[in-house]
Amino acid sequence: MMRRAAAIAMFAACLAGQDLADLPEYRPEGRVAGVIRLWGHGSPAHDFMGKLVGAWEEGFARYQPEVRFDYRMYGTASSIGALYTGAGDLAIRGEEIHPFEAAAFTRVKHYPPFGVEIATGSLDVRNMDFAFVVFVHKDNPLTRLSLEQLDAILGAEHRRGERNIRTWDELGLTGDFAGRPIQVYSWRLDDDFSSFLEEAVLGGSHRWNCGIREFAHVTRADGSIYDSGQQILDALGRDRYGIAISNLRYRTAAVRPLALAARREGPYYEATKANLIERRYPLTRFIPAFVDREPGKPVEAKVKEFLRYILSREGQGDIVRAGGYLPLSAAAVREQLHKLE
Repeated sequence: MMRRAAAIAMFAACLAGQDLADLPEYRPEGRVAGVIRLWGHGSPAHDFMGKLVGAWEEGFARYQPEVRFDYRMYGTASSIGALYTGAGDLAIRGEEIHPFEAAAFTRVKHYPPFGVEIATGSLDVRNMDFAFVVFVHKDNPLTRLSLEQLDAILGAEHRRGERNIRTWDELGLTGDFAGRPIQVYSWRLDDDFSSFLEEAVLGGSHRWNCGIREFAHVTRADGSIYDSGQQILDALGRDRYGIAISNLRYRTAAVRPLALAARREGPYYEATKANLIERRYPLTRFIPAFVDREPGKPVEAKVKEFLRYILSREGQGDIVRAGGYLPLSAAAVREQLHKLE
């Protein structure tokens, strides 16, 4: 059974161009039984993770047939509350945990929630934790940025560096760009996207460049949605001196993505599936799962076994086969399995 499941996962990975050969096969530590109450990303109208979670449940059942699932994926916002109120056993989120959510859990339980990363966010699939990408106008000669520079452009406290950056010559551009103000285009600052940027780029600061132009989804007269990510890049395409945060799915011929680096000295990486999986691209996002585990005590056996399955070659193969999210690298899987122990 294990060989067959591994072969199916490997075949699916090959079809998607991903090599999962270095990931461990799932080998149960023991037989478990009972109900796992799942909460997290999705809703009755938009079952974002239904296909993937269903594949995990089906695969896990081949090894642990006495475990049943109570599926309550009503949205990421409800997931952490379900844990600290005792309504859920496992929270599978659609984004990183917010500081206020972790604080609420800790206030109730007197210890923080325990989490492991179970998948890599997508490159360009909407509602699947896509990677953030920095764009400039096609006429702009800039090709790369460090997070220190990006913090200095987007924020007001420059926690990563010595000063804010507000004009293109401060990034070394000359000629027509010298002295020109940098116009920033981004999502609304009260959006969850911006919460991620505050942690990943601004060093936890909540103070933004006051000149940012913010965008939110617009419902057209015909009922269709003009996505904020598309609005951002459409606006940048009309502004030779702008810079924008959006995603590759919205790219147009008028804009160009930049390579990013965690440090000024590099190395610099573009947003590609390989760079996301290997955690080289600085603004890669990850899908976390959280449980209520008291410090010093083990994760409940049935939940631990399910997480071990997700972090196996078979479980990561399910991710590849479902599409959208990306698998973890072998090194990341080893790190998460170590946390479970």
